[in-house]
Amino acid sequence: MNNAQTLDMWIPKTQVGKMVKEGRITSIDEIFRRNLPILEPEIIDVLLPNLKMEIIDVTLVQKMTDAGRVSKYRATVVVGNEDGYVGVGKSKARQFRDSISKATRNAKLNITPVRRGCGSWECTCGEPHSVPFVVSGKSGSVTVILKPAPKGTGLVAGDVAKRILRLAGIKDVWVNSFGETRTSYNFARATYMALRNTYKIVTPMDWVR
Repeated sequence: MNNAQTLDMWIPKTQVGKMVKEGRITSIDEIFRRNLPILEPEIIDVLLPNLKMEIIDVTLVQKMTDAGRVSKYRATVVVGNEDGYVGVGKSKARQFRDSISKATRNAKLNITPVRRGCGSWECTCGEPHSVPFVVSGKSGSVTVILKPAPKGTGLVAGDVAKRILRLAGIKDVWVNSFGETRTSYNFARATYMALRNTYKIVTPMDWVR
């Protein structure tokens, strides 16, 4: 069954889902502008049909229980449209494919808009190729700081951060990271939180609008 058939069979359970299914909401921007909750991944499938997915990490973890040792796969996944929207999710499951599927679902539910710009004083192109200002994010022991970079710099970051930034549509940025960055999920989520804060932080121009 392909994605189009799945969406045709989708029966929304939330008010926002019904509005999307009925065509009363046709833009993901409208959802965030109205601060509406996204509780069904199908909402993202409809409004962002060109979403791409990458697996950041899959680890086999074990837990001792009364019934013995239980093994599960822990997956971290990032989704994005390479044009201002990105999400990160993780999940555990006994089957490899189930862990990926659940993590992808969670990443879609965590989708966030990313404000892009040309915030580097060394660059005056005015195109949305970097972050508009210095912004940071934190997860666990990991802190990530994103700094605007001039056009042509590229993504000066670790591999995990690069993949998230690329799917968010960021082309040039300097990244400083602190803490236990070998923990892939915390590194990924700290980068995601920094990108999310580009949208949450209010700039003087927002007051004018």
